[in-house]
Amino acid sequence: MSEPVTAAGRGSSAESGAASAGALERGQKLGGALGSGSARSGRVRDNVVLKKNYPLRFLVPAAAVLMMFFFVPTVLNFIYAFTDWSAFKTTISFNGLDNFLSLFNNGILLRDLRITLMFAVCVAFFQNVFGLILAVLLERDTTENRIARVLFFVPVLMSALAVGYVWQAILQANGALDQILSFFAGHAISTAWLGSTTWSIVIVSAIQGWKWAGLAMLIYLSGLKTIDEDILEAARMDGANEWQVFWKIKFPLLAPALTFNVATSLLGSMNGFDTVQATTAGGPGGSTEILNLFVWRTFGQGLYSQSTMMSLLLFLTVMVIAIPLIWYLRRREAKIL
Repeated sequence: MSEPVTAAGRGSSAESGAASAGALERGQKLGGALGSGSARSGRVRDNVVLKKNYPLRFLVPAAAVLMMFFFVPTVLNFIYAFTDWSAFKTTISFNGLDNFLSLFNNGILLRDLRITLMFAVCVAFFQNVFGLILAVLLERDTTENRIARVLFFVPVLMSALAVGYVWQAILQANGALDQILSFFAGHAISTAWLGSTTWSIVIVSAIQGWKWAGLAMLIYLSGLKTIDEDILEAARMDGANEWQVFWKIKFPLLAPALTFNVATSLLGSMNGFDTVQATTAGGPGGSTEILNLFVWRTFGQGLYSQSTMMSLLLFLTVMVIAIPLIWYLRRREAKIL
């Protein structure tokens, strides 16, 4: 009787062992599945992060170029402005504010800075007036207006030097403008349009404003296109004429476009060089010598530290003007809108 009991016990022990082994195997499989699932989810998260940051890789070349050709020279400009760096010395040493004092004492720096500010204000005026007039005249979407928009935008794409040389040929004595005036007047007219120490800066500013008027035109056109036609129609139904509609409704709603155009034209023209160099080269008598021309001429003479000091002063001047100007225009824009 004992042997059957022992055999049955051994059978039950074998069955329980097999069950335990099966449970262990299932547990290992379940653990492996959970482990592979967590690993898979980890890989998915990594792929999502890589895909999210992937566009940033395309910024690396542009950032490297910007760092090399803008940020590094800007930092070096702040350093070399306070040294005696020149083509006539083999060593560079700090000299404090000597460069600034020498430039300030000779009077040319303040004169050129005043001319630069006058040039910037005149360019901003002409560019915005020309651009606004063109935008109003070419607002309707007709075939003729589309062609005219392209033609007026062409000077924006042209080289500033090329534009300057063309206008210099037109405005010189016995040039194209004098020939046209002589034809209508019936007698010879010879005027040195760029020879006046008073009006040359205004004429050069008008040329610069004409060149960039096409860009201002597009900005104003985009602003005009965003105005709700229902507002204009309601004003006309109330008896307002087109003149009143423009100055009472359209022009105030162009505040964002005006802010952009005034800021970019004023601050951009303070860094002008090409047009002035091509037309007058700073003459006559230095009446059109903006600060960048003085910087270029000083650097060509081997006085590197003085030219970097002037560049630094121009940079600081632009910053001093830009911050309150943009703040005022944005505040005005917020009040209107």
